Amino acid sequence: MTTKIRELEKKLLDFLSGSNAMVSAVVVFLGFLVATILLLVIGRDPSGMYQAIVQVVSGFDSRRGTWNARYVGEWFVSSMPLILCGLSMGFSARSGLFNIGAEGQYIAGLTAAQIVGVSLAGAHWSIAVLGAIIAGGAWGSIAGFFKARFKVSEVVTTIMMNYIALFIHRLITLRIPGSSTFRTPNFTDTVSLSNSFFSSITNNSRLNNGLWLTIIAVLVYWLIMEKSVLGFSLRAAGLNKNAALYAGIRVKTNITVAMTISGAFAGLAGAVVSLGLFSHGRILSGFEGYGFDGIAVALGGNCSAIGISVMGLLFGMLKSAQPLMQSRQIPREIVSIIMGLVVVFIALRPGIRMFIEWRAKKRKAKGEE
Repeated sequence: MTTKIRELEKKLLDFLSGSNAMVSAVVVFLGFLVATILLLVIGRDPSGMYQAIVQVVSGFDSRRGTWNARYVGEWFVSSMPLILCGLSMGFSARSGLFNIGAEGQYIAGLTAAQIVGVSLAGAHWSIAVLGAIIAGGAWGSIAGFFKARFKVSEVVTTIMMNYIALFIHRLITLRIPGSSTFRTPNFTDTVSLSNSFFSSITNNSRLNNGLWLTIIAVLVYWLIMEKSVLGFSLRAAGLNKNAALYAGIRVKTNITVAMTISGAFAGLAGAVVSLGLFSHGRILSGFEGYGFDGIAVALGGNCSAIGISVMGLLFGMLKSAQPLMQSRQIPREIVSIIMGLVVVFIALRPGIRMFIEWRAKKRKAKGEE
């Protein structure tokens, strides 16, 4: 019996040390499995959840036998900000930092894009997007500076700066001439990210040019992290700060740079949402959650460009399927449960590995092996 347990532990340890993609796939499967069991326990038919997912991905409604490409377009719309905020979290994580401030950086970018959209008549959307990227990057750099200069935990700093960003956003946008308590005047037409071609092929969905911006962002992330000297130095500092210092890498500078670029990705997400989905600026009363969901996307995607993209599409699919699930008597909370379980199972991975290795050392000390 002891031998079988040891063999099982060895196989599990080999699996946990193997392909990150395979582990993520298993984790997602376990999330859906637990969600299915929960639905059975509360007396709901799990097939309704999977029918809603199929409808979002393919546009086919199995109940009515109809097809509508709008569902596919809205799936991509929901996924874009999740992917961008996932890139934000992933970039900092690969650099040895934990950026919980993507929500605040997203708000900074959204605010800048809206100010350009309302205030600069005739401005092109590229100017508004650039403003959002700069604003998000600047907001992220503050936490990076405090971390590099004063060794202040970026976790604490970014959490608090989320709230600061929200209230500054309200102070600024409420004072835009013509604003009400919940919206600003309409944007000029030139700042809209709308795309008539995308809309026509997806039956008037809200799919817009933010799709191209998201694809470019993923490519930029991959090029910086995997193919550039900057990316190598950031990854080296993230893996071992002392070794990086010994190799002559400017770790303190890299911390600020990493948080700046991380914030820029989240700021771009703010522009994609504000300019792509609305004809006017919004005055937020609370967090929209994209930055927090981005943490789950990055962790589930192992902080790689492809992994984050796939996980962003997965979570976007689940969020798009929420109203369809409700129409099939499936609680909308099941989506949050699946997303949460994915993060929990990913977080358990190093813990399980440490436990197995600890047991192996303990047995070796007792002379069992």
